[in-house]
Amino acid sequence: MRTEAEMMELILNFAKNDQRVRVVGMEGSRTNINAPKDRFQDYDISYLVTDLESFKKDDVWLDYFGERIIMQKPEAMSLFPPQLGNWFSYLMLFTDGNRIDLKLIPLDELNLYLSSDKLLTVLLDKDGRVHTPPIPTDRDYHVKRPTPEFFDDSCNEFWWVSTYVAKGLCRNEILYAAEHLNLYVRPNLLRMLAWKVGLDTGFSLSVGKSYKYLDKYLSIDLWDRLLVTYRNSSCEEMWQALFACQELFRETAGYVAQMLGYTYPDYDGKVTTYLKKLFEDRTQ
Repeated sequence: MRTEAEMMELILNFAKNDQRVRVVGMEGSRTNINAPKDRFQDYDISYLVTDLESFKKDDVWLDYFGERIIMQKPEAMSLFPPQLGNWFSYLMLFTDGNRIDLKLIPLDELNLYLSSDKLLTVLLDKDGRVHTPPIPTDRDYHVKRPTPEFFDDSCNEFWWVSTYVAKGLCRNEILYAAEHLNLYVRPNLLRMLAWKVGLDTGFSLSVGKSYKYLDKYLSIDLWDRLLVTYRNSSCEEMWQALFACQELFRETAGYVAQMLGYTYPDYDGKVTTYLKKLFEDRTQ
């Protein structure tokens, strides 16, 4: 596997030798001093270029970076609606295990790029266009203190969609139940746990994309109870996962509400009674 030094040299040498590339930036975990370092970190690179369309004519120039296992070009795919405006990206996984997520950005959108992400550093500026180089910080990714409205909405969504999970389980529609548990119920539990971490740490840190660092800030007991909610291979397991979600949500949301001076909704009890009745009646 090529080292970080070798990869950075490769990335910068291409830019130095191609007159169309005028500025090179890097974003993501490699600019974040608080992110754990490992061999799976992507190289999130942006080339600000004078002629973006000339790059898009073919992919031969990408061979410079190494032999690829697979590549994705999201802005050229029908499956995904374009989200980057005039920007164009190449997501590349190489045979040595390195990965480069390379964005091409029109040079006249430099200011937009510099303001697009706080975790950004400029690696190369051929023309001195960047007068005040940004200092990377992950503060935009810190857990944010919820407003009373946002807290209440999260509680409402959690308990409302819990009834959809139960309905699916009563019908033995396990895929329907799993989708609602995984896409709506558990994400609100994870959000509530992140707010607890925020309260416990003064809202001074990030729990990472997809809550991937959450285990570092929860007690062993809370973490083990969260993992129980991922046992979803049968309707019986999913019932237990749903009840585990509810118990953990109730405890965590109650803590968050108390610490922030918010009101925890009373419909928790009514929904819980309703779901337990469905569970008890499921074989009748």
